[in-house]
Amino acid sequence: MYKVTRKLLRVPSVLLRRGTAKDAELLVLRHENAVLRRQLAGSVRYEPADRFWFAALSGLIPRRHWREIFPVAPGTLLAWHRRFIAAKWDYAARRGIGRPPTTAAIKKLVVRLARENPTWGHRRIQGELARLGHRIAASTVWEILHAAGIDPAPRRSGPTWHEFLTAQAEGIIAADFFHIDTALGRRLYALVFLEHATRRLHITGVTAHPTRDWAVQQARNLTADLGIRIDSLHFVLRDRDGKYGEAFDAVFQAEEMERCGA
Repeated sequence: MYKVTRKLLRVPSVLLRRGTAKDAELLVLRHENAVLRRQLAGSVRYEPADRFWFAALSGLIPRRHWREIFPVAPGTLLAWHRRFIAAKWDYAARRGIGRPPTTAAIKKLVVRLARENPTWGHRRIQGELARLGHRIAASTVWEILHAAGIDPAPRRSGPTWHEFLTAQAEGIIAADFFHIDTALGRRLYALVFLEHATRRLHITGVTAHPTRDWAVQQARNLTADLGIRIDSLHFVLRDRDGKYGEAFDAVFQAEEMERCGA
């Protein structure tokens, strides 16, 4: 409702141009007068509807006049606006309290995987369970193995993950998605690539609807931009995000690069 109200209030400013700011100032002053009449006996308190109305009208009044028109400081007004936008992404009321208990079948499967694969650690087991469709945290797997008397992180003969990344840093490029919310509450996604050796960051594209086809095209754009420099890269590091897919890996396999990651 807040976003719709702001858009409706902008219609006169587009069609009429002149006088819109003054009309908005009058609306602010009239509403402030209504608030004061409502609370003659005590201190002024602004209800959510009051904050809603003032924040919506703020877009029609030049900022240099805010201090003269609004009864609160400009910083408070901007804070109200940010609070309205942040409320869109607040899912606290929908979350359950506490983590759901792990079923006995999952615990039995974790112990079985650990005993049949003695070199697997708790993170490897958690990854295998994710492939099977079981959503469970690595810390929960660690607790189950520890309670069963099994070492959650057995020592392997090969290098550790940290040793591998250190030794192969010059040949690794990592891919990951990150998102940002605009002032109007729209969420945008960006696909970035990071060269481990030089720490050079490549932002290949930004979109509101990331798909597998879009991710594949960004991978192609990256390989084209790198040119002959791609010969020095041997590994592409990524997670199991469903937005990648096999076609994404095939772009780098064509350049004789291997996929590695969690």
